[in-house]
Amino acid sequence: MTVLVIGATGFQGGAVARLLAEQGRPVRGFARTAPTADKAVPGVDVVTGDLGDADSVRKAFAGVTRASVVIPQVYDRDTVVRFARNVARAAREEGVERLVVNGNTRVPVQRTEFTGFETRREAEEILLESGVPTTALRPPIYLDNLYSPIAGPSLVNDGVLAFPVPPSVRIAWLSHEDLAKATVAALTTADLAGETIDLGGAELLTGPELAERFSAGLGREVQYIPLPPEQFEAGLAQAFGPEAAAGIAGGYHWVATEEGAGLLESDPAAVESTLGIRLTPVADWIAARDWQVWAAR
Repeated sequence: MTVLVIGATGFQGGAVARLLAEQGRPVRGFARTAPTADKAVPGVDVVTGDLGDADSVRKAFAGVTRASVVIPQVYDRDTVVRFARNVARAAREEGVERLVVNGNTRVPVQRTEFTGFETRREAEEILLESGVPTTALRPPIYLDNLYSPIAGPSLVNDGVLAFPVPPSVRIAWLSHEDLAKATVAALTTADLAGETIDLGGAELLTGPELAERFSAGLGREVQYIPLPPEQFEAGLAQAFGPEAAAGIAGGYHWVATEEGAGLLESDPAAVESTLGIRLTPVADWIAARDWQVWAAR
């Protein structure tokens, strides 16, 4: 079983490629650029190409039996549709036995005005209707976003956990490691074909409850500060441009509404039962990391 990991040099795809390689499975990575030394996964050869180029996608799928697809952080509808159609066509022509697609977001039942939701909804539909057995994973928010140059220094140095979600909203925070476990399970479990799974972590936590976990783990008081989604989007626009900022921040605008408040919840027991995995408690995830790398930054 050779597994293609699309997005193998990114954080989510890299976690999937790493776990597959650790299990001794043949893995081929696909990315726009070759991995830098810090993102290379031992045992994984990465071929470069563009999801928008049908020929390079088809070559990447040659000889592959299963594939993990992480949709890139792109929010132009025509571009995302082209990506999904190229993947669907190549997988179908190569006789791929299973696709697992991760759009890196939950998607509301009802249609919305937010490109971050609707481009992922359409990509999922294309792949689920491709004729290739497909499972769609919809994660909430990644814990690993907090172990980063953006959030890490504030947590360690200032005791501040700032995030653009109201303090009453519960989130099933998920680690990249648990995402990888879920993806590998979906790649190898036959009865999950055709399913769309609201993936989530071991606990449903409000912002203040998550801050309590960090207080215990870091040995200092951590306060949760909810950021207005508009402020969050403005900061993203400076870093990534307005289109990407709107795509990313749209979900936070939605979660701040009454109808969107439960979008990031899930049933941990159901996730574990469906996928046959054990989810990692937040306290264990915090304890496994060297938070002092962010000290005095």
